[in-house]
Amino acid sequence: MTTITHWIAGAPYAGAAGQTTPVHDPATGEVTGHLAQADAAVVEEAVRTAAEAQREWGATSLARRTEVMFRMRELVVQHTDELARIITAEHGKTLDDARGEIARGRETLDFACGISIASKGEYTADASTGIDVHSMRQPLGVVAGITPFNFPVMVPMWMHPIAIATGNAFVLKPSERDPSAANVVADLYRRAGLPDGVFSVVHGGRAVVDAILEHPGIAAVSFVGSTPVARYVREKGAAHGKRVQALGGANNHAVVMPDGDIEQAAAQIAAGAFGSAGERCMAVPAAVAVGEAGDLLAGALKREAERIVVGPGDREGVGMGPVITAEARERVLRYATDALEAGAELVVDGRELVVEGHEGGFFLGPTVLDRVGTDVAAYREEVFGPLLTVVRVDTFEEALDLVNSSPFGNGAAIFTASGEYARRFTHEVQAGMVGVNVPIPTPVAYYSFGGWKDSLFGEHHAHGPEAVRFYTRNKVVTTRWPHQDRPVTASLSFPRTTD
Repeated sequence: MTTITHWIAGAPYAGAAGQTTPVHDPATGEVTGHLAQADAAVVEEAVRTAAEAQREWGATSLARRTEVMFRMRELVVQHTDELARIITAEHGKTLDDARGEIARGRETLDFACGISIASKGEYTADASTGIDVHSMRQPLGVVAGITPFNFPVMVPMWMHPIAIATGNAFVLKPSERDPSAANVVADLYRRAGLPDGVFSVVHGGRAVVDAILEHPGIAAVSFVGSTPVARYVREKGAAHGKRVQALGGANNHAVVMPDGDIEQAAAQIAAGAFGSAGERCMAVPAAVAVGEAGDLLAGALKREAERIVVGPGDREGVGMGPVITAEARERVLRYATDALEAGAELVVDGRELVVEGHEGGFFLGPTVLDRVGTDVAAYREEVFGPLLTVVRVDTFEEALDLVNSSPFGNGAAIFTASGEYARRFTHEVQAGMVGVNVPIPTPVAYYSFGGWKDSLFGEHHAHGPEAVRFYTRNKVVTTRWPHQDRPVTASLSFPRTTD
């Protein structure tokens, strides 16, 4: 039984002997390790060493920083299978899904390898007579990331590559449910040549979160998680003078029009609903069937859900693994049962699924409910499990109003053959990411990732140019070099560029 330690100053860091929490294999329910829990003193040590390292790293040339990022990218490619096995062992998702997560996270490393372009300033000659103006972006100092269990590699990679490439030091607080991948990433940074202290990992729960949010040496915090916690992080971080980017929960809708390819829509929606056991902020837990698409969609979703093989994520042929904890399993069961008691129709029932040989695992089968009322929790709240609700409406306008009435605004999709409906949807839907005949509209890393409404607290989305702006601040320099033949006369009047 291993003890998972923190990572500070380029090496494992045990800190003072103290409390640990168990780490489970969701496929068996067994404890596979014990996680050291940080306290404020551990956070203080991480920030202290990070601040020392950042002073030199922030002054390091872009060429050198880029070289480190290229080496890191290559190491991530080489260690993809190792990272995937760790993710599957602690999260439960399939190996193929874990490899996909790593590949999508690596896209941000790709972007960070071009940081010399992404962080360029501007220059204007002769803004006024003999006066030039230029801008530059400079690092904030020490920044931190607080990340969720569902993507233990990808979501942190939305943050730390760009933060580090722009000259900051980064302190990561990963989820305590699947923490090991963060330490492997830290060691890969060491091997890539990143100076000790520029990337640190501290493990723990709310006490560590609060220590990060309160620490005066941390300039900015990035967060991904539930809406209540995102709101808390935003408010507490801002109260302590920090720049905060907090991505909250989601309840993404997929609208299916009668003119769409129903079979294709069902296949894509089922993949979005049940991939990673529905534990994605970009999952599709709600399908909105318009008019006569309803019966056809329900039948097609039934066929798709019943084809999914459920089992341990490292088993060949498995399409869906377990949920993360026993508590998560019970929560999804309550959502489904309450919706059925409220009048929903059961299309596919995965509530009693048992995986032979893994009876202690946290498994659920894909569950599909039709004719779900919009007042039940299974529709209104973020389920975060393999439960798909189908809501029926008569018109496109009703579907659009339904999507826009949600307090969440992370992602939304429409399946249609009509350019008119697609264009109206993309322009009028209140969501930060939109898909047309695409169930999970997760943008590539050189665009931003983020939602609207209760899905985002803060001004900046994740990755891409938005992340460069978040992890740096702008400085504008106005320059004049007086010439001996053109003396400059000082004036008490406010300077005018026409002078």
